[in-house]
Amino acid sequence: MNRAKTTITIRDVAQAAGLSVSTVSRVLNNKADVSPQTSRKVRQVIEELGYTSSLAARSMRSRRTNVIGLVLTNVGDPFSVQVMRGINQAIVEFGYDLIVYTGGGHQEQSPAEQEQRYVSLLDSSITDGMIVVTPTATTFSTASPLVVVDPNKENPDYPAVIADNRIGALQAMEYLIGLGHRRIGFINGRPDLQSANQRRQGYQDGLRQANLTFDPELVQVGDYSVGTGFTSAQKLLQLSNPPTAIFAANDQSAFGVFRAAQEVGLSIPDDLSVVGFDNTPEAAYINPTLTTVDQSVDKLGYAATEMLIRLIEGKSVAGNLYKMPTQLIVRASCRAIAGRVDRETG
Repeated sequence: MNRAKTTITIRDVAQAAGLSVSTVSRVLNNKADVSPQTSRKVRQVIEELGYTSSLAARSMRSRRTNVIGLVLTNVGDPFSVQVMRGINQAIVEFGYDLIVYTGGGHQEQSPAEQEQRYVSLLDSSITDGMIVVTPTATTFSTASPLVVVDPNKENPDYPAVIADNRIGALQAMEYLIGLGHRRIGFINGRPDLQSANQRRQGYQDGLRQANLTFDPELVQVGDYSVGTGFTSAQKLLQLSNPPTAIFAANDQSAFGVFRAAQEVGLSIPDDLSVVGFDNTPEAAYINPTLTTVDQSVDKLGYAATEMLIRLIEGKSVAGNLYKMPTQLIVRASCRAIAGRVDRETG
């Protein structure tokens, strides 16, 4: 039994079309010295055979692959999923393809080493440029344009996009304080990311604006995960004077707070108010629906792709850091406690 060839080469196309390899190559490279009739014939054969030129060969011919590389810590993370949606919208509009590399939980290398290795693998011959989301590494070895989503340095070495995190956190704090809350717990995100530092700053600025004393025991260092949100909330709720509200630095951490409250028999929002950050789709479906700060995560992905493509095409970008505006989305996870005696003073 004969097995069909699984790889169609440019020689196969030339043979089927009754033309030379060089003629087929000129058609693939859109050369002007090929007649329309020959071009149509070659493209018909290409469609019939299902021929696709390799990325490496495409790069060698044109110095461009029209492919963007994307490096993620975890492809299943809701934040990453939202970022990819924005990137997907952009590549469709701008006519690019996408290759995604993710850590996938490999233990033999640190996250930073994985990111650096993936960037090196995607460099030059495979992609025209790369996007790295919430990086752990601070430096990358690449000759191609690179853009970072949610950088881990205040002044990143590469063009970056980030939400206006401090303002978003301040909006959340002003809302909770306006509802009468005075003891507000805070679960922070990954301490190596600027987003986490800026959200903590917004939390502290909110307290300062309301003339409330910062209490270190009300702050937990998290990592943007449900599990750490859960354990952090447990610690806050076990305090002798627990908070009446918890501001979690992302929605995943807030979902962990929901679990912790349920385990100790607290009702949200009757016994505990909760605010998240991100406005992931799940926030609108959890019961009760989650009040959260919308940082337009999909638009972060779109903006990063648009910035990268400008760099690939040799165009300038407006500044090295693009900030996405934020907006508080009020839902059902908070309630006012105006008129209630503050447990801290009463």
